[in-house]
Amino acid sequence: MAAPALLQRRRRRVRVVAAELARQEWSEGYRRLESEREDRGRYRILLAQVEAITDELRRRIGSVFTVSELAAEYRRADAWVAEALGELPPELRYPAGVSVATDAAFHLYVRGARDYVP
Repeated sequence: MAAPALLQRRRRRVRVVAAELARQEWSEGYRRLESEREDRGRYRILLAQVEAITDELRRRIGSVFTVSELAAEYRRADAWVAEALGELPPELRYPAGVSVATDAAFHLYVRGARDYVP
């Protein structure tokens, strides 16, 4: 009986650690986004990408979610971010900004998690 409970606790701990690592990446991405403010053109492109990714997050996980659920979606993001950005006009598809925009979008979106703690 103790083994399944121990295994469950370990899995939960792994999810918590994974979510915390993801949050650190998201925070760094948001910091990099904000560091682009001086380059107004690039910043505008990144904001458009953040918006497109955020819209797709809304469709994928909705408005009621946990940090762990968002972290799980982040692990799958490579599979759908390019497609979401492909719907933008060509001038907004700045490829060098994809990881910045992705991380920043997740950073902003996590604030809506049921279990969000700043």
